[in-house]
Amino acid sequence: MTWLLPLCEKFPKSQRFVVTQRLMSAALDFQEALFEANARRDRARLERLEAADAALNKLRLYLRLAQQWRWLSAGQYQHASRMVADIGKLLGGWIRQTRSHASAPAAREPGNR
Repeated sequence: MTWLLPLCEKFPKSQRFVVTQRLMSAALDFQEALFEANARRDRARLERLEAADAALNKLRLYLRLAQQWRWLSAGQYQHASRMVADIGKLLGGWIRQTRSHASAPAAREPGNR
């Protein structure tokens, strides 16, 4: 976020309220979904993590478009792609862990034998 948002300010002014706005919104939606997921448990957490995954996919799309339209240099796009890929791997792990935890039967409490 701290790298991407200032970079978006350098995109063509004619596109700031179209594609650039969508890219920034996807990045912010992703961040918000992560914060919300962290505050929840089980099924509610999984729903927010899946929303974060959808926002990350949108972010990938807008970054590819920005690179195709030459708003990002090859180096900037590589850097952004690596960061997004790393974040995606971490998110995927969190989703898998949450799915397995949410689908596991509730542990027995002591005294409920």
